[in-house]
Amino acid sequence: MQLAIALLSLVSFLSFGLAYHDVSDETLKKLPGPGGDFDIKTGSILAPILVSRVSGTEGNSAVRQHFVDFFKSQLPEWRIELHNSTSTTPVSGGKEVPFVNIIATRDPPGSLPGDVSRLALVAHYDSKLTPKGFIGAIDSAAPCAMILHVARSIDAALTKKWAAASEDDFEVEHKGVQILLLDGEEAFKSWTDADSLYGARALAGDWEATFHAAASIYRTPLDSIDLFLLLDLLGSAGPRVPSYFKTTHWAYQHMATAEDRLRKLGLMKSSPNHAAKMEKRKNKKPRAEPHFLPEGSKKNEAFTGGFVQDDHVPFMARGVEILHIIPTPFPNVWHEITDDGEHLDMDTVEDWTKLVMAFTAEWMELEGFFDFKAEKRKAETEKSEFEIP
Repeated sequence: MQLAIALLSLVSFLSFGLAYHDVSDETLKKLPGPGGDFDIKTGSILAPILVSRVSGTEGNSAVRQHFVDFFKSQLPEWRIELHNSTSTTPVSGGKEVPFVNIIATRDPPGSLPGDVSRLALVAHYDSKLTPKGFIGAIDSAAPCAMILHVARSIDAALTKKWAAASEDDFEVEHKGVQILLLDGEEAFKSWTDADSLYGARALAGDWEATFHAAASIYRTPLDSIDLFLLLDLLGSAGPRVPSYFKTTHWAYQHMATAEDRLRKLGLMKSSPNHAAKMEKRKNKKPRAEPHFLPEGSKKNEAFTGGFVQDDHVPFMARGVEILHIIPTPFPNVWHEITDDGEHLDMDTVEDWTKLVMAFTAEWMELEGFFDFKAEKRKAETEKSEFEIP
């Protein structure tokens, strides 16, 4: 038993120590943007999510089917699972409401489930019951769309990397990506421990009680999560995301570094110094460059223990490491009827997408494995097959 614990500790140390390698400036410049796929009316990825999708409703079911169809048609190598649970709510009159989490996993070929550590990209896909007709574009249609685009953009590079890996490359052969699209984050009446996080609480509890084979490196699916990267309330202009947790500040710093590099390369469309904006300005002097992630230099003593309640809480309570990407203060459209597609700042949406993609590519060490020309041709073909009629 002591030897097994020591081995697991060594694997965890190596995973955290070696899990991140920068991509080149040239790769950053070529990371694909979502283009028309994020059009709020006709975009094949985003538009179908911009509907009311309260848990247990037809809208919720339709968006879930959109996600499943996306993976089946465009990412067939990903393993799709639906995690089902039910619960009463303060407004359900004693009836059980269904909550369905979507789990999409891409592991190295031939690997065993209990031997793979994973970067989890996470967002909730349900929308709030009130106000009536609430869409929840930042909360969290846009984050879901970002994750789908990232998955599609890195898929071929993952395949190429794993095909090129040697048999004795432990890290490559035991490192995957998992997407969690969670249901029931929103409270039906008012936020309490019981009226919120329905899908997240059910999944975290079930995974804690689900055990891999006895000889596995990781004891449970929770243990397999290297980092739980949760996106929420993203898509409004001028976000400021703090570093919430000391234990994952190193990951926050890596993402902040990627952001700084993207800004210096002129690739952040929301920047006041982006070329498109500079052309329109009479005064061509550069302006102050605001950062989405401004706390890269935050010191240990500055962490006070405060955080925002969200889908990570049941996982964090069970020891999962969390990187929570949510602005503080919240955007002014939060939980307002104005949180719709028309109020998204699309430059900011695209910038977050590119930043999360860069972070994921660096985490998965994909430098040298992107074939951008081939991916562009493939994306154009798949888009024509997946477009909204």
